[in-house]
Amino acid sequence: MQIPDSLLQPASQLPAPAAAVESFRVLVVDDDPMVRRAVADLVSSRARQVRQCGSAAEAIAIMRGEPIDLVLLDLNLPDANGLDVMRWAGDQRPRATVIVVSGDDRIESAIAALKSGAHEYIRKPFEPAALIRSVENALAARKLEWENSAMRARLEHSERLHRYFVDNSPDLIFALDSRGYFRFVNDRFVALLGYTRDELSAMHYSAIVEDEDLHHVEWAFRERRTGERASRNVEVRLKASTAVAESAAEGAAVTVAVSAVGMYGDGAPPSTGALFGTYCVARDISARVRAEKIIEFHAFHDALTGLPNRTLFRDRLRHAIAETRRRRKQLGVLFIDLDRFKLVNDTYGHLKGDQLLQQTGSRLRKCLREADTLCRIGGDEFVALIADLDQRQDAEAVAGKILQELAAPFALGAEKFHTTVSVGIAVYPGDGANEEELIRNADLAMYQAKRKGKNGFACFSPDLSTHYAERLQFEHDLRGAVERKEFEVYYQPIHNVRTRVVERLEALLRWRHPAHGLLLPSRFIGIAEESGQIRELGEFVLDSACAQLAGWRAGGAGGLGISVNLSPRDFDRNDLVERVMQATGRHGVPPGALELEITENVLIEDMDAVSRRASRLRGEGVRIAIDDFGTRYSSLGYLQTLPISTIKIDQSFVRDLGLRSASDSIVAAMIGIARGLSLGIVAEGVERAEHLASLRELGCDVMQGYLFSRPLPGGEVGEYLAHSRPH
Repeated sequence: MQIPDSLLQPASQLPAPAAAVESFRVLVVDDDPMVRRAVADLVSSRARQVRQCGSAAEAIAIMRGEPIDLVLLDLNLPDANGLDVMRWAGDQRPRATVIVVSGDDRIESAIAALKSGAHEYIRKPFEPAALIRSVENALAARKLEWENSAMRARLEHSERLHRYFVDNSPDLIFALDSRGYFRFVNDRFVALLGYTRDELSAMHYSAIVEDEDLHHVEWAFRERRTGERASRNVEVRLKASTAVAESAAEGAAVTVAVSAVGMYGDGAPPSTGALFGTYCVARDISARVRAEKIIEFHAFHDALTGLPNRTLFRDRLRHAIAETRRRRKQLGVLFIDLDRFKLVNDTYGHLKGDQLLQQTGSRLRKCLREADTLCRIGGDEFVALIADLDQRQDAEAVAGKILQELAAPFALGAEKFHTTVSVGIAVYPGDGANEEELIRNADLAMYQAKRKGKNGFACFSPDLSTHYAERLQFEHDLRGAVERKEFEVYYQPIHNVRTRVVERLEALLRWRHPAHGLLLPSRFIGIAEESGQIRELGEFVLDSACAQLAGWRAGGAGGLGISVNLSPRDFDRNDLVERVMQATGRHGVPPGALELEITENVLIEDMDAVSRRASRLRGEGVRIAIDDFGTRYSSLGYLQTLPISTIKIDQSFVRDLGLRSASDSIVAAMIGIARGLSLGIVAEGVERAEHLASLRELGCDVMQGYLFSRPLPGGEVGEYLAHSRPH
């Protein structure tokens, strides 16, 4: 890049190279004195001057008084949020590099910090080695910034050294002339986008900027800004060359954050209009943008089918109702339920069941218009929003199309499976005034279609409220069912495949209903919780499991343990600890042989109460496990707050292992978390040899699932244990 001599300062006025800088200035900002001192001790060295403070005001005062190179910043400060300090620091020149070291484990906090310019986000408690490595990387990057700055100022004196640093920079560095044509690009620019320098020499910047972003960068690349007014961190998508685009697995556009500054000839100020060109530095942020999109997508979409989830559906339905009201039209809500889904799971396993749900979602989508919305609301239930209807019959026509589309057999591997659906229809405004009423009434209509023989549709009518009468009947049947001995406890073995022993058994409740046969908990636990009968069921399972365990241990299974699921209502009880200890004492079961499983949604309601009761149980020796880990609350903070013994990987992650899905990475991360926190880990839903092999390769040896055994009645467990002992 040729720069006129008149643009260069005398060598005596140029900044010193980075090598002349004696030390880095580091500021540790944390309101906890112990943490502050610990961090300062970790990062101290001869080449670093470390300052400490405990508030935002002190931090800003220090940075006003002296240049700071690196700030290790806590977000939760007594007088302000750490993001306020970052915003203040971001407006200063030179800007300090910021590493956030915070106990705030929320994803949105990490995203906000990174968007505000944080170099990295480290959660407390942190690994000392990781913090030291992050500091070293940040200071190394800081040093590189000094070197690049010095080299840019000393172009005439050190052109070859300048080019070396520029071409080896991790950023895209390029210069445009006053018309916007490329005059210089570094090696990173050529490597990332795939254009040759000859191609770029005759190319205007608009040729490689996505059309939607042109208006966004016009002022950055063409307006005459320097100094404090220079454009910084303008996000723009750049088009890669055809060769790069064809080979890229993640699209042809590269998202960069551009900082641009105008260059003026002969020392002329911007006001004279003597614009020589624009100097730009762009950082590739494609990975960050993709990560943000993935996080946003999973927040509003079903992980299995990729369809909108309940949250997104309700939002779209709410907006559609407002638009329909304004246009004086109608809209339909279709509640769609697979008639024989349980048979697929019971016959072919959950993997085939997932395949059926995915294929069903694809077929249903074909029956709808682009403007309509299809959602998987949970399990085998889907809901569709049909907008802009002229009459109710239009919604019925869509339901008929759905029945016809799903009549063809589904290919589940080598098997073909026929299924049908029951569809309930509710139409706004006649069948409901808001999204809650429309979804509920469509659900009622769906049950009416099932009562009429399935494989059909039904429209809502007020008399369908008899559905609630049936629910009340179930609630009535629950009362006294324990005394009538209608409940049974089944047990699923949990194997350690390394030692080849059954470590423990998970107790699973079943209801042998006199009219409906053997029912799984999903059919009655919700009713029991709402009606307050869950307490009686919980005591029955706990007492039965301890009694059975005592018998098996007396029969030779001395090291065997038992896992019992607790509902959120169990943890609401003040006498939980006493009740558990009475059960173990009554049957002579060591507390350490009992493991209580809680799901993550228990933690949402009252973390403090759960933590207190769990701590008391652990103090008595009882183990605590988190069931269905990663599917609900999705926060790692409670792993440090609660005295947890074990985390159980949900079967939804296990099913896709070895299928080139994200599950391998997710399960590996869970296992890493468990190891890092010295927790036990159990994989649920292991149904195939491939699952077992993948889990063992990832470092998980304890697992349960149909590959080993279905849940067994108590009378069959003894024989199973006898055949499962190592010889």
